[in-house]
Amino acid sequence: MTGTTLAPESPPRPQPPRQAPARRAPLVAALGFAAAAAVVCAVFVWTRGGQALDSALLPAAEHRGYALRTSLSRPAAVVLELLRDKATLVTLASLFAVVLMAGVVTGRAAAGVAGLLVAGCSAVLTSGLKEVVLRPDFDGAGSTSHNSFPSGHTGAAAGLLFGLLIAVPPRARWWIAAPGAAGVSVVAAATMAAGWHRLSDVLAAVLLACALCCVAVALLPGTGRSHVDTGGMPWPGAGLVPPLALLPVFYSATTTPGPPPLLAVLTVTGVVVAGSVLAVTALLRGVDLRRSAPLAA
Repeated sequence: MTGTTLAPESPPRPQPPRQAPARRAPLVAALGFAAAAAVVCAVFVWTRGGQALDSALLPAAEHRGYALRTSLSRPAAVVLELLRDKATLVTLASLFAVVLMAGVVTGRAAAGVAGLLVAGCSAVLTSGLKEVVLRPDFDGAGSTSHNSFPSGHTGAAAGLLFGLLIAVPPRARWWIAAPGAAGVSVVAAATMAAGWHRLSDVLAAVLLACALCCVAVALLPGTGRSHVDTGGMPWPGAGLVPPLALLPVFYSATTTPGPPPLLAVLTVTGVVVAGSVLAVTALLRGVDLRRSAPLAA
């Protein structure tokens, strides 16, 4: 009687490491964000109708430094006190240090450096472009020729948020994205309510910061040098991003409202901030610069 010989079970094959996100998606997103910022510039800065619309929405920005008479005036003054003269350098230096330390204390020194570069480049780019972008003076457009495009303060705020999202562990990103979106919207609303910037300025600043962050995502090292732990997408955290990004709208609407176009301007800003933060955080899901442990032989 011949017995049946059972073949020895083959050892389970090791699962291949989870791959980092393809470089194509963040690069396409970067081009899209940059193109959107270019369109904002072309329409609102370089056309007669766009300048007139910017002026109609925020007339105070046409007389730089003239604050709107609205319930946002006092909160805006408080926020902007942190962004005046020497206080700006102290505030930015402190926040840059937070981004770097967020990476270091979680074992992601490379992520902290990458986040710091995104934050710094966003601040430098959005501030430096004002020296390069020329604002034509269209006679009769109802707009002054002083250039405020794009908003350096809003670009710095958005860059700091995106830099921090790179630096922290993936599981924490959505919970930082929600209050971070509120912070970016508050800074943008404050600069507009104070008459520092037009709507086009803050929109372009957010879009440019997004583009820089997406470029960084595309350039981050692959799984051979990093450990990826996405932790899924906490829908409560993601769901908080839109309402918190619209926080200035709710505040203005429930207190003493300002000029009617102001709510529209704040709403557009909140929607763009929320959409940008959601898109960038989603692209970052598979990116983590924590060094992986060596594989056992």
